[in-house]
Amino acid sequence: MNNPIALVTGASRGLGRALAAGLAREGYALITDARNAADLDAAADGIRAAGGTVTAVAGDVTDPVHRATLQRAAQAAGRLDLLVNNAGTLGASPLPALADYPADELRAAFEANVIAPIALTQLALPLLRASGGAVLNITSDAAVEAYTGWGGYGAAKAALEQASNVLAAEEPTVRVWWADPGDLRTDMHQLAFPGEDISDRPEPSSVVPAFLRLVMQRLPSGRYRAAHLMPSAPVTS
Repeated sequence: MNNPIALVTGASRGLGRALAAGLAREGYALITDARNAADLDAAADGIRAAGGTVTAVAGDVTDPVHRATLQRAAQAAGRLDLLVNNAGTLGASPLPALADYPADELRAAFEANVIAPIALTQLALPLLRASGGAVLNITSDAAVEAYTGWGGYGAAKAALEQASNVLAAEEPTVRVWWADPGDLRTDMHQLAFPGEDISDRPEPSSVVPAFLRLVMQRLPSGRYRAAHLMPSAPVTS
């Protein structure tokens, strides 16, 4: 297969689904993952109907067995050019103050948002090094701003950002990006604001051109905001 290969986690809905479709349009063959098999298959079918190539592997990225299955899928494809660590969790909802944050839910948030993407990256690195590939970790402004109620999610994303920063220093042949898409109209964002109308937030597809610019132009490793990556905007890392 001559197409570049991208592994996109959390690709059944929201930003992951939109990013997977955008990468397919740019010629990437895909390996996708999500916990809900029916939603993942529906998303994959949509990409195939548009002419794309997808291997959909349902499962939870916090499960080491599932991560190993994703690694084997990439090995079977013969290469890996891009890993998109998009899957994650908001954590407790409604958003609690840190003083009241249940420890088990905080632990689960770190498992999904920090441990799982790092562990999957470790498995993917041999193939990414061989191709001179890239890792794209989806982050949030909650990693750098102090928003009331966002302590659990924000702390996890801050940890992912620093891990990304160190990985970029340690892996000079691999691009490492950690990118904030901004507020989007997603199920996760709705969980953060239960019962509220979030229809004023943009659709996930609106920021896909920004992420495609990052990937296709192979910008330097670093932290980016989607708003600064839109094709008409100057690049600001």
